[in-house]
Amino acid sequence: KSDSDTYTCDVGDAQSRAKLVVQEIPVLFKKELQNEEAKEGKQVKLTCELSKPDTPVKWMKGNTVLYASEKYEFKQCGTVAELIIRDVRSVDS
Repeated sequence: KSDSDTYTCDVGDAQSRAKLVVQEIPVLFKKELQNEEAKEGKQVKLTCELSKPDTPVKWMKGNTVLYASEKYEFKQCGTVAELIIRDVRSVDS
């Protein structure tokens, strides 16, 4: 997408211009989240795989956006995004 712009070919007194518009490929899930079970007090990891590497991911619990904290850790490497939930309790279901 960042390559979208006007390009110019200059040969002395003559110029030719063209506009390039790059259409982004939509990001899809290659591997969706799977249901997990964990014992209270333990840690659980939720993982998904995207079709495009390093795509920003927003994690949510219900309608609430999650933020990195002692409870929640986010990892992302290439196309794989992970949410680690520490010290799970019944309210985390």
